[in-house]
Amino acid sequence: MQFEQTVQQIKTLVDEAIVPGVSYAIIENQQVFTNVIGDAELLPQKIPLEADQLYDLASLTKVIGTTTLILRLLEKGRLSLWTKVHSILPTFKDRRVTILHLLTHTSDLRGYIANRNQLSAAELKKALLTQLTVGPDLGTKIVYTDIGMLYLGWIIETIYQKPVQDLIQELVLTPLKMQASTFYPQKELAVPTELTTDRGLIKGTVHDPKTMILKNHSGAAGLFAPLKDVVRFAQFQLGQLKLEHPPVSQASIKSLYHDWTPRHLGRSLGWDLRFNGQNQHALIYHTGFTGTCILLDRQRQTGMVILSNRIHPTADNHIFLDRRDAIVAQFIAENQPQSKLH
Repeated sequence: MQFEQTVQQIKTLVDEAIVPGVSYAIIENQQVFTNVIGDAELLPQKIPLEADQLYDLASLTKVIGTTTLILRLLEKGRLSLWTKVHSILPTFKDRRVTILHLLTHTSDLRGYIANRNQLSAAELKKALLTQLTVGPDLGTKIVYTDIGMLYLGWIIETIYQKPVQDLIQELVLTPLKMQASTFYPQKELAVPTELTTDRGLIKGTVHDPKTMILKNHSGAAGLFAPLKDVVRFAQFQLGQLKLEHPPVSQASIKSLYHDWTPRHLGRSLGWDLRFNGQNQHALIYHTGFTGTCILLDRQRQTGMVILSNRIHPTADNHIFLDRRDAIVAQFIAENQPQSKLH
């Protein structure tokens, strides 16, 4: 395997107690190398991590689910990248913001919603659509935010007239045969996330507070999945699965390996981009707050999936973020062609 140093760095996350445990996969062409090490839970008791446990994927929901559905709507001509958000969500008054702004995190949405986590779902949706403003950096600066993906989820709901999470299940997870992935996990199958004073041990319920309120109307988080299902999604993204009814075409997926920001800020549609410094060869990348990430190189047919609960027992774990960046850099360094490029 060409990614030996990458794997060693992933294992170090557990060896140095940076995460309780980790489930990871390295994809090299048609080969998939997987491993599960460490613990699922440290507090209130120590419980070993097992294969096929469900992780709160957090923001990986954005790319697995919501981005895929938006690509589907673009493909079918029901949206364009330049469709104005206001034209579909009229309670959002700014007439400049487009689908492209939301997908690339260049909408510059700003504002503070008092007592946000105490609002009902209807109150929260209304507040997010009416109380935020668009700053002066519209289209010119990337500021990563959940809000744009929530808007995209509500746009999807308006078009299909169903909750976005139900649509992700129906149009993405089921066709991809991600059979264990769910927005309604059995608690005993889930890896716990944070141990908090107000919610206790969060296990089998979404960690993200906005999604906890919005429930199946959130396209920003909420999906739980085991490693094998995330690998299956990665293989679909790499063009390795033959499906009768794929969620989107491979042409749409190929388009993701491109900077879609007019000022070349390094974001694709829904996905972040990473580059091989030698030739600016692009990889697509996304992370989740709970300690998850996907990195994919379609040209070289390689990929990496890391699932951890780095916020267990506490979210105060910033060293993980630096280590994750180092692992990504190591993967890219080792991601050199061993044979003819695909």
